[in-house]
Amino acid sequence: MATVILVAIAIVIAIAVAFWATGLVGVFTRFEKLEITAAYYEAGTGVILRVRNTGSSSATIDDVYVNGRPLGRSGINTDTTNIDNPCTTGGGNATYICTCSPGQEIIIQVGGPEGAGTDWAPGVTYEVAVHTASGKTYPAAVQIP
Repeated sequence: MATVILVAIAIVIAIAVAFWATGLVGVFTRFEKLEITAAYYEAGTGVILRVRNTGSSSATIDDVYVNGRPLGRSGINTDTTNIDNPCTTGGGNATYICTCSPGQEIIIQVGGPEGAGTDWAPGVTYEVAVHTASGKTYPAAVQIP
């Protein structure tokens, strides 16, 4: 009889540990995954990026690259960018920072390839990439008409 009770207690403890471990693993398996659902040029505005977070964790966008060169806050139009959540720019040479929650879509307007005041060259294909604070880069190709 004692053996049956000990086996039953061991099974109950094993089940409890399994549920605890499953919950713990869920915390460590969260990930960010941004998808650029659309990237196009709009005359008078610049390049428009529609970015959706399809991961299970928030993603912090800290910069946008054009042909591998970071723009920082000078090349991103933060005044007219349509973003669902507050995005900020710091003082001085601080970069553009925006947090994109899981399932959220944001729209980023990129003013020019070399920063503010530089025009996009017609007929040229640019690689525009979103860079996150975790070090990941999500590129898209945009051809300027």
